[in-house]
Amino acid sequence: MNLIVDVGNTLTKLAVFDRGTLVFQQNGDPGRMALQVKEICDRHPDISHAIISNVGKLDKTVMAVLNIFSTVHELSPTSKKPFKNSYATPQTLGVDRVALATAAFYHNPNGNTLVIDAGTCVTYDMVNDYGEYLGGAISPGLGMRYRAVHQQTANLPLLDPNEPLDLIGNSTENSIHSGIVNGISLEIDGVIDRYDQRFEDLTVILTGGDGHFLSKRLKNTIFADSNFLLKGLNHLLEYNKQ
Repeated sequence: MNLIVDVGNTLTKLAVFDRGTLVFQQNGDPGRMALQVKEICDRHPDISHAIISNVGKLDKTVMAVLNIFSTVHELSPTSKKPFKNSYATPQTLGVDRVALATAAFYHNPNGNTLVIDAGTCVTYDMVNDYGEYLGGAISPGLGMRYRAVHQQTANLPLLDPNEPLDLIGNSTENSIHSGIVNGISLEIDGVIDRYDQRFEDLTVILTGGDGHFLSKRLKNTIFADSNFLLKGLNHLLEYNKQ
């Protein structure tokens, strides 16, 4: 059994895989992280290996608990990867994007796959049918766009994401919702269209915290998988055991 610890910019996720199957998952509480990890270990005593993906701040107590395993792999630019990495600056490639590219590599072998992670940022990651990671794009996420509209202006309010009532906003709040939600949806659809023109039989995976909210607004055919990054981390742990 494998323990997966995904420390993101906004959330930390904890998961357990048994022979490639996700059997447990929960969000981590920074104040209870060490205790949560210990509880998971007590509940799943067959856990023998763990991997940590850290794009945020990692609580040192988590590392102390994870040291009870025979192997703890902290994902880094030097970790072994199953795909060919053609990124021009591989040392700067985020570990979350490495995990997504790995999940794409295993999900669609010998196929063209675009992974869109709608989280704190929206990231686009492309793995082609030669098993080669090409790179992608990074843009502001949904919540970041709402905060920017408020923080970079004098009078616009800070709103929670919400479905626009209409394309034409008839109030300041409705105009913000229309501009941000329609804007990010049109961006994603436009990026998919451009990739689809370049890559034959393109498979598109949508994941991330805002994936469910955005999926129903996209006109392109996508496969939504909220656990795609966790699956990639489990594949990486298995690959680095070898």
